[in-house]
Amino acid sequence: MQPLKIFNTLSREKELFAPLSPPHVGLYVCGPTVYNYVHLGNVRTFLTFDVLFRYLRHLGYKVRYVRNITDVGHLVGDGDEGEDKIGRMAKLEKLEPMEIVQRYANDFHNVLAQLNFLPPSIEPTATGHLMEQIEATKKLIEKGLAYESNGSVYFDIERYNAEGGTYGKLSGRVLDDLLTETRELDGVGEKRNPLDFALWKRAAPEHLMRWPSPWGQGFPGWHLECTCMSTKYLGNQFDIHGGGMDLKFPHHECEIAQGTGLNGEAPVRYWMHTNMLTVNGQKMSKSLGNSFLPAELFAGNHKLLDRAYSPMTTRFFMLQSQYRSTLDFSNEALQSAQKGYKRLINGLRLLKQMEYVATEGVSVDPAQVEEIERNLQGCYDGMNDDLNTAVAIAHLFNLLKKINSMYTGQLSTAALGEAVFTKLKTTFVTLVEEVLGLLEEQSAGAEALAGGLLDLYREFKIQKQYGKVDQIRAYFKANGLVIKDLKTGVDWAYEE
Repeated sequence: MQPLKIFNTLSREKELFAPLSPPHVGLYVCGPTVYNYVHLGNVRTFLTFDVLFRYLRHLGYKVRYVRNITDVGHLVGDGDEGEDKIGRMAKLEKLEPMEIVQRYANDFHNVLAQLNFLPPSIEPTATGHLMEQIEATKKLIEKGLAYESNGSVYFDIERYNAEGGTYGKLSGRVLDDLLTETRELDGVGEKRNPLDFALWKRAAPEHLMRWPSPWGQGFPGWHLECTCMSTKYLGNQFDIHGGGMDLKFPHHECEIAQGTGLNGEAPVRYWMHTNMLTVNGQKMSKSLGNSFLPAELFAGNHKLLDRAYSPMTTRFFMLQSQYRSTLDFSNEALQSAQKGYKRLINGLRLLKQMEYVATEGVSVDPAQVEEIERNLQGCYDGMNDDLNTAVAIAHLFNLLKKINSMYTGQLSTAALGEAVFTKLKTTFVTLVEEVLGLLEEQSAGAEALAGGLLDLYREFKIQKQYGKVDQIRAYFKANGLVIKDLKTGVDWAYEE
């Protein structure tokens, strides 16, 4: 098996994954700012790291996965000026800021539970780590890398670079170019340099969220929160930091500067970034009217959707694309994903019910064995090639053909040999359910109900009561199921 490689945004190439302290792995992902309902772009990012978390554990690593909740400090426009996103929503809704936080944190957790995400090992909040942020700010001032100005504290980028820092390295931004673009702002406002970013901001009188600090009443900077939470739980340097590509600059760039400034070493070994979502070829955005929420997707109540798409169909759809590629939402693509998901789950159901049967006169077929081994290996090669779930799924569908052939009797389990059959069954189920996180969506009691109706179906066929036979077929179809008349008997499956 080829080793796991990860595309490191910092080096702009795929690198062999070698954790700092194997078998332990530290993984940090920027969580949501909980001022509104979680959107599908967020979901795609968190799905990538849910799968990474699952896969690293599958490979035997002991993973500490930290995903934060931003509940203060993220200002409208993502800069250092303006209202806090949560405070602004609290004023609009006439609620306490923490009511807003609780409402949308609950929504975030509910959506991720519907999509079968594993919870992180630790889910810290920015407001729960104010002391750490104040102490980090003090330390940066002592080191000469930050300065206080009118009750706010800013990180000094020019000083940082003069001492060997490389601000702009992650995003590919050149500092001189950035300075040229903003030179006309020099001398305006509180900053020595327009690129300097806030570690702590003085709270204006109308600002709802505020805490005492050595510099007066204020609130922490958005970038500092993640530095303090990640290093507290994962150490001054840890293995993987993830997020959406929109966070590369300035958020992650600032994290690198802060972490390096505080501890004298780059905080992260591997930076991973997911690509964006588009809808019918256009960037997904509220202003274009082509943005929809997970709840709207699950219910089908959006003008751009022609039907509802279930959580597992949505998960499967996103997994069909490698995380660094653009993913385009369209009804056609979602319909195709729905069929693909049902085909995969039908195969999963069948394989779980199969047992190895030694058949007299049937010997192991080396060609069949080689094909199965090659596709099992292909699943892992795909996952090890920068978490390419699209390639892994393609190999699972090749294996699906073998599963269906065994189900219809065209291929005997004996032709695989017991060891290979067992390996196929164990690996296929594990990869689908535990690594990709895809589960069978079924209402309670559906299996028993379908089984009972199939008994009636068989009796009506024997009695040649074809009207009742058609009635049962129609009932199954109306519920997204099909009846299969096979040489070996009668069965049901999800309609693909």
